[in-house]
Order: sequence, then structure tokens, then C-alpha cells
Amino acid sequence: MNGHAHAHDPHRPGSHGARDHDERHGHLHVHAHADWNAMGDAIEQRAAVYAPLYTQIIADLRERRPSPRSIVDAGSGPGVISRMLAEAFPDAEVLALDSAPALLERAERRARDAGLWPRLRTRHGELPHTFSELEPADVIWLGQSLHHVGDQRAALAEAARALAPGGLLVLLEGGLPARYLPRDIGFGRPGLQARLTVAQEEWFAAMRAGLPGAQAEVEDWGALLTDTGLRFEGSRSYLLDLSAPVSAEVREHIVATFARLRDVAGEYLDADDRATLERLLDPDDPAGLRNRPDVFLLTAQTVHIAVRP
Repeated sequence: MNGHAHAHDPHRPGSHGARDHDERHGHLHVHAHADWNAMGDAIEQRAAVYAPLYTQIIADLRERRPSPRSIVDAGSGPGVISRMLAEAFPDAEVLALDSAPALLERAERRARDAGLWPRLRTRHGELPHTFSELEPADVIWLGQSLHHVGDQRAALAEAARALAPGGLLVLLEGGLPARYLPRDIGFGRPGLQARLTVAQEEWFAAMRAGLPGAQAEVEDWGALLTDTGLRFEGSRSYLLDLSAPVSAEVREHIVATFARLRDVAGEYLDADDRATLERLLDPDDPAGLRNRPDVFLLTAQTVHIAVRP
């Protein structure tokens, strides 16, 4: 769901082994068996809100690789990031790779509307299996899609083999969970935001455990990338800081995020917190998310870079 959106992001379905998009950390994930095809609007909405963050990441990528010939957006979702990559690298062929046909239709429509087709094209496929069918790429962008693959180590190894010599792997995983509200919102028990983060982490652990071929891994991304034979070049985190009062677009994204959080992680909250969530989602409540002036969006996305020698 790369949206990357991902719902993830609530980012970003992606090929997802199964991005998006999110994308956990910084976005709410959806159920492992969600209907990715039905989530295009939410993924695109998130991607629009997070565009300033992705713009920063792509600007740094241009410093490292000013003129790649081929880029694969693996887990592209509806192709929002694919389009940003194609626009940032006008000499590159960009492939939007995803497992959801309806999202790829959106990606193709987006590319045609922007005059980028067929330099930006789409391909239906699953991560990581489709990597072996691709021509060697100068850049592979894995934007919050890897965590939807059961065996992340094996998926990284497949991605590494799909790189051309000197090619760059851009892995977006980790960072900081998004925050939207102050500690005390005037009703309910203070600290709701922190408990929502814990509930989201509990859900994420259950989602990961339920993926086909799931393998537990220490999330030392530098070590995992090095183990694939790539040269790890470091990590950097990028901030998205949208202060109150937020725009209508950002507010609607936050409302949608809380609604999905209630649906997928509500079971990990107590009754009082679930009641607080319902009040926050009530469109007629003056203290709800649609009406309160103190809603904001603050998050960070970590990006890990590795090169094929």
C-alpha cells in the first residue's frame, strides 16, 4: 500500500506478500486479510497528507542517485509514490508493482493523467516472488510493504538480487507512531494516545504472526540488509509535523485513521477507552475529532539505505 499509503498507512497495501501506501509506526495498519482493492480512496488520502515527508525522502534519494535508469516501487498501491518518483527522475523507467489489480488500475490512470505513461507502468505481482522475474533495477523502493511479508529476511534477499550492480535499496520501515491529540483531551482518562499506540502494537504483532511463513526477526534493518550481501549505508528519520489547526484534508485523514483503529485494534482497549474513541468519532460532538481545534499530526518515518556492491 504504498500510498504508499497505505491504511499505512492505513499505507498502503502494496504487494504486501499479500505497502501501502501506511503505512505501523506512523500509520495504522489494516487486517492482514483486508480488501486492499476497496481501500484506494483511504490510501490516496493518506499519501496526499504525507506528501511533504515523501518529498524529503525523494530529494535525498536524488542526491545519492541523480539519474537512475530504472526504479521499482515494490508494493506501490495506487501509485502515488510511483508518480512522485517518475516526476523526480524524468529519465527513469518506473515500475509500480502490486498485488491488488484495482489499485494498479488507479496507478495506471494516475500515470496517464500525468502524461507519464508508459515511462511509469504497472505490473501485477506478489512480494517477494516477482522480484526474480524483473530486469535488474537501479533503485528498489520498499515503502512500508516489507512488514506485510511473512519472511522479511528472505524478501530482502530477493530484493537484493533484483538490484543491478551499484543499485540502491530504499527501505521505509520503523520510525515513530503518529500522534494526533494532547495527553489530556478533556474527557476520558488522560493518556489515550499512548494506550492507542500500545493497542496498535498488539494488533501489529498478531497480524505479523498470522502471515503465511511468518518468521520472527529482530528489527535491526542494517544487520538484515548486510546479511543479504548489500552494503548498508545508514538510516535517517524524516519528520512530518502538521500543527494545529490542521487542514480539512488532514482532519479527514485523522478521522479515518481513528475509525480504522477502532475497528482493528479496539479489542485491545478497555471499555472506557472504546467509549472515548466513539465520542471522538461522533461528528456532532463539539469535542470530537471533526470539531476540536487541537488536533495535529506528528510522526517520523525511518529510511534505511543499502547498495549492491
